[in-house]
Amino acid sequence: MNEQDLNLYIGNNINKIRKIIEDTCKRVGRDSKEVMLLAVSKTKPIDYIKSAINKEQRVFGENKVQEILDKYEHNLDVSWHMIGHLQTNKVKYIVDKVDLIHSVESLKLANTINKEAQKKNVVCDILVEVNVAEEDSKFGINIEECETFIRQISELPNIRVRGLMTIAPFVDNPEENRVHFRKLKEVFVDINNKNIHNVNMDVLSMGMSNDYEVAIEEGSTIVRVGTGIFGVR
Repeated sequence: MNEQDLNLYIGNNINKIRKIIEDTCKRVGRDSKEVMLLAVSKTKPIDYIKSAINKEQRVFGENKVQEILDKYEHNLDVSWHMIGHLQTNKVKYIVDKVDLIHSVESLKLANTINKEAQKKNVVCDILVEVNVAEEDSKFGINIEECETFIRQISELPNIRVRGLMTIAPFVDNPEENRVHFRKLKEVFVDINNKNIHNVNMDVLSMGMSNDYEVAIEEGSTIVRVGTGIFGVR
C-alpha cells in the first residue's frame, strides 16, 4: 500500500471508530471525552503509526518491550502504553519511556517497577490487570484478590495505581463479555470508594476491536483497538 492509500485507509478507520465511540457514549449518557482510543500498533511498521498520527491519534499500545524501544527511537510526538505481559527483567528498559503500564499482575512485578522507577527518578503510572473471566490462558489476578493487591502495592512510593485493566474472552457475540465488563466496573467503583491511601483510580482499560462498544456502555475509559484501525495482522 502506498503512503496516500495507507493514510486514507487508516484515516477512514479512525474516523469510523471515533464516530462509534461518540455514538455509544451518547446512547448511554456519557461524554465521549471520557473515552481514550488507544491504537494498538504491535507488529505494525512505523509508517502505519505515522498515518494514524496524521489523523491526530497520539496514544499507541505495544505488547513487547523491544518493539517499544525500536519505535521510541523514532522520536514521534506520541504517548506509549505497555499493554502486554511484562517480564521483570525488561522493566528497566521502558519504565521511563511509557506513560502507562496496563499489565501489572504480581507483587514481584510491582516491586520491580517501583525499584527501577526510583533509579530513573520517575513515578510510574500503572493499571492492575484482572483476569475477570478466570481464563487459564490469560494473565491477571483474580477479581477477589484485587483490593488486597492494590492495598499492598499502594505503599510503593514510585508507583501510582491509576486503575484496572482486563482482556475479555474472544467471543463472536460481544454481548457475552458484558458481564465481565460490568463486574470489573463494580470492583473499580468499590475500590475507589474505600479511599485507600495513595490510590485514586480514574482509568478502566477494557474493550478491544471486537467488543469496545459494550465495554464503553459498561464504563470503559480506554479502548484498545488494533485490527479496527490497522487491519488484520
